[in-house]
Amino acid sequence: MGSRRTGRERALQALYQLDQNDKATPRDAVESAWAASDDQGPRDDAAHVFALELVDGVHAQRAELDTLIEQHSQNWRIDRMQRVDRNVLRLGVFELKHRADIPRKVTINEAIELAKLFGTEDSAAFINGVLDRIAIALDKA
Repeated sequence: MGSRRTGRERALQALYQLDQNDKATPRDAVESAWAASDDQGPRDDAAHVFALELVDGVHAQRAELDTLIEQHSQNWRIDRMQRVDRNVLRLGVFELKHRADIPRKVTINEAIELAKLFGTEDSAAFINGVLDRIAIALDKA
């Protein structure tokens, strides 16, 4: 598995923790996600740095990201979404909006893969639809 994919997985786990415990810090959540993982061998430093960048960015921009998600999710309030789905969306929207170094297709594909791995049967289609609409709105089509 690549460094960025591992980083995204740990970032999602950290964001999930932050969603449950708003007193935790982004760094603590990432460290906790890493400690709870079943990765074998030494920690991939590039993946760790990427996870921290994502979690810090999503945490800092959360209100803006949530507004965009609600605007494009067609009748879904952010607080009514599955916790995994909303955090996958936050990651994806953050990448679309603030990581010009990551192509749109990569961001959306990686979000779909996270949804398949951690979400429900319907998560991948939901994530794909919302991220496509947001990418178009951000002029990233």
